[in-house]
Amino acid sequence: MSTDVRVRFAPSPTGPLHIGGVRTALFNYLFAKKHNGTFILRIEDTDQNRYVEGAEDYIVEALNWCNIPYDEGPGKEGTCGPYRQSERKEIYRAFAEELIEKDAAYYAFDTAEELAQARATAETNKETFIYNHNNRLNFTNSLTFSKEEVQERIDRGDDYTVRFKPELKTLHMYDEIRKGIEIDTSLLDDKVLFKSDGMPTYHLANVVDDHEMKISHVIRGEEWLPSMALHVLLYESFGWERPKFAHLPLILKPTGKGKLSKRDGDKMGFSVFPLEWKDPKSGEISTGFREDGFLPEAMVNILAFLGWNPGTEQEIFSLDELVQAFSLDKVNSSGAKYDPEKAKWFQQQWYVKQDDAVIGAAFAKALQEKNILYGSQEYVNMVAGLVKERAVFTEDLFELAGFFFTAPDSYDEKNAKKSWKEDTNKTMSKVIEVIKNTDDDSAAGLSTAVKGWITSQEIGFGKVMMPLRLALVGSLMGPDVFEIASMVGKEETVKRIETAMEKLG
Repeated sequence: MSTDVRVRFAPSPTGPLHIGGVRTALFNYLFAKKHNGTFILRIEDTDQNRYVEGAEDYIVEALNWCNIPYDEGPGKEGTCGPYRQSERKEIYRAFAEELIEKDAAYYAFDTAEELAQARATAETNKETFIYNHNNRLNFTNSLTFSKEEVQERIDRGDDYTVRFKPELKTLHMYDEIRKGIEIDTSLLDDKVLFKSDGMPTYHLANVVDDHEMKISHVIRGEEWLPSMALHVLLYESFGWERPKFAHLPLILKPTGKGKLSKRDGDKMGFSVFPLEWKDPKSGEISTGFREDGFLPEAMVNILAFLGWNPGTEQEIFSLDELVQAFSLDKVNSSGAKYDPEKAKWFQQQWYVKQDDAVIGAAFAKALQEKNILYGSQEYVNMVAGLVKERAVFTEDLFELAGFFFTAPDSYDEKNAKKSWKEDTNKTMSKVIEVIKNTDDDSAAGLSTAVKGWITSQEIGFGKVMMPLRLALVGSLMGPDVFEIASMVGKEETVKRIETAMEKLG
């Protein structure tokens, strides 16, 4: 095997890509880039019955949105293609026959009815049905026929599968995350490697493709750990050097119990897919991180910490920083609990890092959709810069800063009772005079004028500042009140104070 690092992400196009799959792709990407290696996308579409139209395009789009594009794969042909298993059909048949010649596999002519009867009998006897070394000679397969009879059955078109014949021994394996693993191969069943429809099963195709594509490290989810023994035995049967294996921990529900599923997201109101997905058959729409407003940088940061820890206090990592810090020996073997609130925290950290102009552009689009006039783009950018530290998503901006574009049409009842007293109208009339007579309409100029007047009158700041903010905003929230007054302008500021006096006085 070449010393070059070559890893692959090998999803099945059976529906939308779960964030567990994106996490697997990310870890493969990080490992490849850390070692100046190659990240390959392989589409494992051997199960044509479960193939879903549009799923492959969805996978590619999701990887590109996360900024973890593949180096080789569909549309990026390297020297090891094709990269769709359905296009490699004839390759697998030859390898299945090679295993038969080596007495590591055999033809099985058992019908579905015969196997169903065997399972029913085992169930009646309260036994677990397993097709292996204990009973394989009781079934209709090439181990019980002469070569001539086997060939006769094949020639006349009898349906058959090819089953693996594991060597009986204690198998010693090593996982980069879980370390040494030992298994008694007599416990394994004789897995079907080649189906009667002429397509390989996942197990044969997976091992053959990894070998043919010179994969150095197989980094995949924990759910494939039970298949590791079979795959290692296949490598040995072919006489190939096995790649290094690393099985990533499961992503768990927020409760920490059980694997995170689509249903958990539906039930608790968060996405488990990177992008929105519309089921082509049912029309059902599942939300995605992108459509929920998450940034790709946040998405990557969220997934990186699901099972990996740098061993430092740092939590915010750019993609380049993750590449430099990533290593398999810092990946945990235990499950990683998905925390929707922590995900929002990562999003907020990345949101505030964005340039004001970038946030402003998205905010302007949202304002257009609400048919709200906003003046210049520069003004929107300034507003975004004032409030972005308290926003998590772009959709939060209007709630935080809508008063910069539209005057309040109502006032928070609790705050109004607290701040608007019997003499407040009289006080605010004086404030209007101060504002009108102030030549400097900057935030600093307005602040100096109004605060100077308050001091000269020897009245409490709260008697002025609270009702002033209520008049401009409609509540007691928002950035510096004089920043607001300066940005909406003196004329609008006076108008809003007068409206509040009329409604609350």
